[in-house]
Amino acid sequence: QVQLVESGGGLVQAGGSLRLSCLVSGSIFSINAFSINTMGWYRQAPGKQRELVASITSDRSTNYADFVKGRFTISRDNAKKLVYLQMNSLKPEDTAVYYCNIVSRVSWGTWGQGTQVTVSS
Repeated sequence: QVQLVESGGGLVQAGGSLRLSCLVSGSIFSINAFSINTMGWYRQAPGKQRELVASITSDRSTNYADFVKGRFTISRDNAKKLVYLQMNSLKPEDTAVYYCNIVSRVSWGTWGQGTQVTVSS
């Protein structure tokens, strides 16, 4: 009964920046429950598989895919049940729909609407 609402996407030129936000909504999923879970950002381009972009643990340890390392930063605000993805030095190959999710629940197959990121060359 958790809702995942992504926002912040848009059209940007190569080299530009965007900051994505993910709100984990629903009173049933408490701040405490949110805070103990590893959160992740994923992306999917048309006709391609969804791939993990970045993750952040309860103690704010982070991990990044090689293709975004040094360019993207994931963070979280537990009190607001928010996860952010700061994207800098964007490349056309970053174009995709970006999704957030609770990493341990990805196998459930439930995703939000995502937010479209388009990077022009």
